[in-house]
Amino acid sequence: MRAARAIIAEDEPLLRSEIRATLQNLWPELIICAEAADGTAALQAIERFAPDVIFLDIHMPSVDGLAVAERVNGKVHVVFITAYDQHLLAAFEHGAVDYLVKPICPARLKVSVERLQERMQSAPPDVRELLQLLKDARAEQPGRYIQWLTVPSRSDFKLVTVGEVRYLRADNKYTILYTSAAEFLLTATLKDVKEKLDPSLFWQIHRSIIVNVSSIDTVYRAFRGSLEVKLKDRPELLPVSAAHAHLFRTI
Repeated sequence: MRAARAIIAEDEPLLRSEIRATLQNLWPELIICAEAADGTAALQAIERFAPDVIFLDIHMPSVDGLAVAERVNGKVHVVFITAYDQHLLAAFEHGAVDYLVKPICPARLKVSVERLQERMQSAPPDVRELLQLLKDARAEQPGRYIQWLTVPSRSDFKLVTVGEVRYLRADNKYTILYTSAAEFLLTATLKDVKEKLDPSLFWQIHRSIIVNVSSIDTVYRAFRGSLEVKLKDRPELLPVSAAHAHLFRTI
């Protein structure tokens, strides 16, 4: 009997690494044949490797995780990955499909592994009813955005709540996240991070800068009428580009 094969489809690189490392410890025989950072890459990996199981983030760029699951219904065992949401998690009570809640708990992943090992003896279930329940649950909760980010901290991971974020700045293909007293490098583009943040709380004031509105202390008029933002507990002044100056039109 050949070893089971898996794909990890999760757009947060640190979380992907954490899941991979934990799986290798809990299920050494499992072959992780690919990782995917978005739905399109996940579908391509499924087509190429024909895995037995996919650990699939519900919210992903390009093609949504639910759309990926719909495409592979009945062909692959699915373990959904999701941020905590009672409405979404309640839907899993109706199906034979497992889920993991971010941040990933090794003990909970162990339970998923044990369930998967049992289910490998049977064909993947039909998840169409579950997918519809998940879509309905999500539709009832419009405008849901992330409440925290996973960031590297030396050899470990740290959870930074969105309330702790002062601003974010693009750094080539990466993003630097600034809190009041620290900074962290995210392996995601500013555009990708922006899509996960509530636009009423985080404003893009420059093509390379997004600020937490609640952290703004003063908006200054600089040279030739351009604007600069001073945050409450950061020393630097942040430029506001002409394209985004309308955000401060009452000033």
